[in-house]
Amino acid sequence: MRRNAALAVVVVFAVSAGVSGCSSSKDGRAAPATGASSSAVGPAGSQEAAGVLGSASQSASAQSGACTVFPADNVWRADVSKLPVHRDSAAWVASIGASAHAHPDFGAGLIDGAPFGIPITTVGAGQAGVKVTFDYADESDKGPYPIPRNARVEGGANADGDRHVIVHDTAACKAYELYDAHPNQDGSWKAGSGAVYDLRRNDLRKAGWTSADAAGLSILAGLARADEAAAGKVGHAIRFTAPRTKKAYIWPARHAASSSTDAALPPMGARFRLKASVDISKFPPQARAIAQALKQHGAILADNGSPWFFSGTQDDKWSNDQLNALKSLTGKDFEAVDSSLLMVDANSARCRP
Repeated sequence: MRRNAALAVVVVFAVSAGVSGCSSSKDGRAAPATGASSSAVGPAGSQEAAGVLGSASQSASAQSGACTVFPADNVWRADVSKLPVHRDSAAWVASIGASAHAHPDFGAGLIDGAPFGIPITTVGAGQAGVKVTFDYADESDKGPYPIPRNARVEGGANADGDRHVIVHDTAACKAYELYDAHPNQDGSWKAGSGAVYDLRRNDLRKAGWTSADAAGLSILAGLARADEAAAGKVGHAIRFTAPRTKKAYIWPARHAASSSTDAALPPMGARFRLKASVDISKFPPQARAIAQALKQHGAILADNGSPWFFSGTQDDKWSNDQLNALKSLTGKDFEAVDSSLLMVDANSARCRP
């Protein structure tokens, strides 16, 4: 994961009637305030587009009831099946790889002796908070973090990759996410960066801040989960990676991770969907549930990595044979969409119904 700092590029367009949107809110949450208009300036001072930049996000207040991964009106849960195709879709798809095959970067068991996928460690009330020190402390949320000694690390205890640790605190309804996490003997942890998300709110990170992910987004929100697939519905967008990205980010991303200003490259936060014309009827159940989510909710570009690598949990409930059906998809089966039409406030993940 590359961590180069970059300037914000937030693109906002007038909202068209009839486009897809988020589920309607049923808990009486107030709409966040929208800030004054401004211009979003891209890398090297070039004006990318007219933008609406809000003040610090005052997202939806805590919702009552069960803890879900963000409210129903959160951008991760938006229906993008009817959004217009983005004007740069063809160029972005070509840059990622029109002929490159999709790859479910998760599943059951071991690959080359190590688990694959991103594991989730679930904790409840009473889990003690511990100190975490960060390499990128100026863009990380301070602790303590309720991380147990036996928290699961992406790739296993001896992994040398991104080593994400995702802790889902179901009592507090929060996600604690670390990048490049390493446990210390005294129970504390050292990490590259870290972020805390209140899963009952639509808060985004500060503009320009990374998270445990290059785009400054929640990783938990974008993971395909085996229990969802078993129920036949993955009700949110899925995190994915691309080999090269632009030195820019668009809503809802908050951070870029590139030095390139090539206009043909997608920015962090770019949203893609599986084309409606792609036949997924013969996919086995787990693959079909994910493919349907890619049609309805799409995928959000969140990090640099291999082309069309989609993220999910490390879980033995997955069937690798079923997931392999997703590998028949290629870049040409996807298109970028203009998700700016969903935006209410550039500093909130809440989206229009």
